[in-house]
Amino acid sequence: MNALHPLAAAVTGVSAGAITTLLLPGGLGAAAGLLICGGGLIGTARLYERRLLAQREQIFAGLGEVKVRLATNAIRLDNLSQRVEQMPMREADAAPARAAINELTAEVGLLGDLIHQVATTLADHDAQLTVAQARQAPPPAKPAPVPVIDPEAARQARLDAIAAEREEAERAAERRAADKRAAVISTALSEGKVEVHLQPIVQLPQRRTRGYEALVRLRVDENTLLLPEDFLSIVEQRGFGPTLDALVLTRALAIARHLGTKEGGLFVSCNFSEATWSSSKALATLSRILDRYREHNGHLVVEMPQRVFRALDPASLGLLGAMSANGVRFALDQVADLRLDPIALFDRGIRFVKAPATLFQAEMAGEGSLDIAAGDLASMMARASIALVADEIADNPTVADMIELGITYAQGLIFSPPRPVKPEVFAEPEAAPPAAASEAALPRPTAEVLGYPPPASPAQDEAKPERQSFRSVLRRASA
Repeated sequence: MNALHPLAAAVTGVSAGAITTLLLPGGLGAAAGLLICGGGLIGTARLYERRLLAQREQIFAGLGEVKVRLATNAIRLDNLSQRVEQMPMREADAAPARAAINELTAEVGLLGDLIHQVATTLADHDAQLTVAQARQAPPPAKPAPVPVIDPEAARQARLDAIAAEREEAERAAERRAADKRAAVISTALSEGKVEVHLQPIVQLPQRRTRGYEALVRLRVDENTLLLPEDFLSIVEQRGFGPTLDALVLTRALAIARHLGTKEGGLFVSCNFSEATWSSSKALATLSRILDRYREHNGHLVVEMPQRVFRALDPASLGLLGAMSANGVRFALDQVADLRLDPIALFDRGIRFVKAPATLFQAEMAGEGSLDIAAGDLASMMARASIALVADEIADNPTVADMIELGITYAQGLIFSPPRPVKPEVFAEPEAAPPAAASEAALPRPTAEVLGYPPPASPAQDEAKPERQSFRSVLRRASA
């Protein structure tokens, strides 16, 4: 473009008087020659301008190719550095190689910076030339826009904008509410405000309590108690599952310790979150807690959803086997498919299979997918030492159906709703005072030493039972 300025000056330097002279009858030949000369100069200038543009494009293409090659060499140097780091060499042998690689990397980076600076300079120069040309050329005339007014379209656009604003405000309010609830739940977990309610698991047909399921509740304040459906989704999303499971497990172990002092072999079952089952690290933490309280594991049952059990990885299955070796029993919960392998379940430590009563009733009515009769399912599982538990029972006719199917255990509101645990259950057992133990060890003074008559023996105090005939007993019972 700079080459055009002398040509323009040469062309525009012809004065009006010279042109007038050339136009006279005696100067027509000279005028024709000057016009031909001017046309040749303008064609030469345009050709020169095209060559400059072509050279500039070649320069930019070359710069781009150099930048690509520099980036490729930088990647190769990085791979070479990683290979050197992985090679079994002594530190003294590896140090020169690392220094050479670092020096080459620095040089490649410096060359890349220089290339980038050259390209930036050329681009700035082109931008300045474009601005100068735009100043010299008159701005193109823009046609005036013709306004088209559609009242219905404008009204619909306003309504759509208002609806979008309302939706965004609602989403923002939901996010704030979720963040606030998550903060409340996090605070309650950090302060240990976890309560456990127990729902009995009874034996059929006697309806005798054989165990309890520990259902978690979250105490926010004195008047607010959150149920699982209110906080479990947030617990799973925010990653609070392992913390909640550790708190529930410690409380379940305290209940198991209390049940160990009772007769009848009572047990307590608890649930873990899906985040814990999918994390080998969280399972290892709970396994250490169970190993620490191994003497209470016989009264503890850990429930696991069927879909989680079928998706466990080998590491989690190994931890499952370690817990089972320590005396922990497992229950397959939330069963949706009764096509089970009793032997495989027993080998994994499963001792209970819990399913909704409606699923058993569907199998009883022939609507399921079992290959055996529904009445034979309980006996097949019992032969593998696995008991069936019917859950979510709400009426007596359902209880009768479960008894007809031979199901051993049942759970539901028909028997009892979940109830809070008494505080004394979580209290640590009091140790016997040393003074009482020492007194029990010392021999008690006899009556002869104190001057009192000797006490009567238990055999003398108890009167011998009078022997009666069976006929007299029967007569008394029928009177």
